[in-house]
Amino acid sequence: MRVTWADGLLTFRLDLEDQITGKASDEYPVKLATNSCTITDVPDDAHPDLFAVAAWTVVAPWTRKRITFDRAVSARFAQALHDGWGVEAGPVGAEPRAAGGTLAISYSGGADSVAAAAIYPDAPFVHFRRVPHPRVPNRWPHYRSDVLARLAQQTGRPLTTVRSDLEYTLAEPRPGYPEHHAVAAGALLNADRLDLGGLGFGYEIGSRWLGGGRYLHRYTPDNPMWAPHGKWGRLFAAVGVHIVLPVGGVSEAVTMRLALESELAGQVRWCLSGAADGPCRTCAKCLYKELIQAAVERRPLDTPLTAGHPRARKWLCPPPYGGQEMVEYGLARIPGIERTLFAGALDYFDATEESTSWLEHCYPPALAEIPEPWRERATSFMTAEVGLMTEKEIHRVETWGSTG
Repeated sequence: MRVTWADGLLTFRLDLEDQITGKASDEYPVKLATNSCTITDVPDDAHPDLFAVAAWTVVAPWTRKRITFDRAVSARFAQALHDGWGVEAGPVGAEPRAAGGTLAISYSGGADSVAAAAIYPDAPFVHFRRVPHPRVPNRWPHYRSDVLARLAQQTGRPLTTVRSDLEYTLAEPRPGYPEHHAVAAGALLNADRLDLGGLGFGYEIGSRWLGGGRYLHRYTPDNPMWAPHGKWGRLFAAVGVHIVLPVGGVSEAVTMRLALESELAGQVRWCLSGAADGPCRTCAKCLYKELIQAAVERRPLDTPLTAGHPRARKWLCPPPYGGQEMVEYGLARIPGIERTLFAGALDYFDATEESTSWLEHCYPPALAEIPEPWRERATSFMTAEVGLMTEKEIHRVETWGSTG
């Protein structure tokens, strides 16, 4: 792979051993659509390691043996890339970047992101906004990035909005991030300008410790994407921007509650296809988040979807499901759930409030992972606002997906 940057334009050319169809870090297959993308509103004089890691978040799935950058990188970066992926990087010759002193939040405006922001009320936001690609047709015209960007502007926080068409580098499965970490490409390129030493993401316990929705359905402390000792965690640390997961120890039920109780509640929006005046209420994400919100608020499910709708089909099939822990949480708490499209899922679980109570507390090892400059604040917040898990609840997390 050969990579070139010019005025925010990333161009890459595959070597003979590289492949058009590759796999992201979660083993999901992704097919390349085009060999360039633009990231606007970024400085031209960022540290070369920042240009390198931003490029890697885009090209990693298709790179096999080596990557050649258009500027020298540090030996520390090259070593982290080789240790994680077995890929040779060069040329080598730059001094490593020292970590800054600021934590910023990679802010999407969803409940998880808002909950992370609530823990650090003084943290600035970096918001990624998708824009059209000059050569790739938009196959997702319903995606309202303009609405999400406008809501981010209404938060009153210091805000850096980065515009990019990098999601159109994917031909399949749809426009999206080649690697989940590509959402941070703009923040990485702004790291010197913002004095970043850490970047906070809204990934919660399901994403960090329980395997997420599409590659594992068991407890996984060695998560390749979000563990600080994983390959991405080590790579980000090598360029002085640590991955920080403020809500990595709590469930989506907790992040939902924290978000709706926060001063940013009016800007919360998880729907990607809703209009300016509210979410669509009929997409898969709206349905899933409504399940969680109804459970948190102890009220009946409010959705126009019925069991006959195509989006209900997955809930009529046997598990595992993505976000399965939250499905169990909802089944145990929503009044009248047996009269909704989730009724079929009741046949597969024996969920009770007691069996799902661990999802209302914080898993302590997640706090220990937060880098020291920002750990005390998160620990104090979680202790006071959420509560830490008991030994029995910790055991429940650590045997998730097994019979132990």
